[in-house]
Amino acid sequence: MKLHSLLGNSQQLDGGAMFGNVPRGMWEKWITPDAQNRIPLACRCLLIEGINDRKVLFETGIGAFFEPKLRERFGVVESRHVLLDSLAQAGFSHEDIDAVVLSHLHFDHAGGLLAAWEEGAPPRLLFPNARYLVSRECWERALKPHPRDRASFIAELQGLLEASGRLEIVDGEYSETLGKAVRFSYSNGHTPGLMLAEIGGDGGVVFCADLIPGRPWVHLPVTMGYDRYPELLIDEKRRFLEDKLARGVRLFFTHDAQCAMADVVRDDKGKFGTTREVAQLVALEA
Repeated sequence: MKLHSLLGNSQQLDGGAMFGNVPRGMWEKWITPDAQNRIPLACRCLLIEGINDRKVLFETGIGAFFEPKLRERFGVVESRHVLLDSLAQAGFSHEDIDAVVLSHLHFDHAGGLLAAWEEGAPPRLLFPNARYLVSRECWERALKPHPRDRASFIAELQGLLEASGRLEIVDGEYSETLGKAVRFSYSNGHTPGLMLAEIGGDGGVVFCADLIPGRPWVHLPVTMGYDRYPELLIDEKRRFLEDKLARGVRLFFTHDAQCAMADVVRDDKGKFGTTREVAQLVALEA
């Protein structure tokens, strides 16, 4: 298999919201905010060639589907569809992708499924040859969102996915499309049924999604203001990190602007951290 880290459109979001109850005096040492208290965030995707002879894309980032007013409101930096550019730089197009795995359907993880905004044009799905994989709980949440996170979903997306005829609702550890090559586990602290994809088993890599958005959130007490159940999420992180540390599974980060992948470490006081940090994966053999 070959691993590629692909950047999608980037965001600038409020640092206080991203770090929950962590004081600014602490989190600004980890990520420097701008004059509006915003921190830079990547929307990084993972492309793997060779999963059952398929090209599999893990997430699509926020994309460029927002109209200009909403793009500014949600801190999306670029107006073009950056993921399509990143795919092209790696030698691919969206038509080459055989499967898209979505950890959940919040717009900063699934918006890249849609073509870039054009005035007067209706939303349109990209990746015409791909199966779209979503967990059952995530799908049900997107169909009937809670008032707290309703604005995090794209109203038209669910209908487009269903109408494509290529939507697979995933239950349990494995999917019909990918078989035993990708094992799924689940988290409920951020959103119900967040699907965490592990590739390669022991010594492999796991897509951390919003359970652990980047290196600062590896520290157990650090959660986001966007998380629905922070205490549950902390317990889930502990079990997740203990397992990955014991089996040598590397962490892939979607929102860390500087780091794509790292190993888990734990110091003599029990605090988790990272080492062997990699900024970008370019056809990395795995």
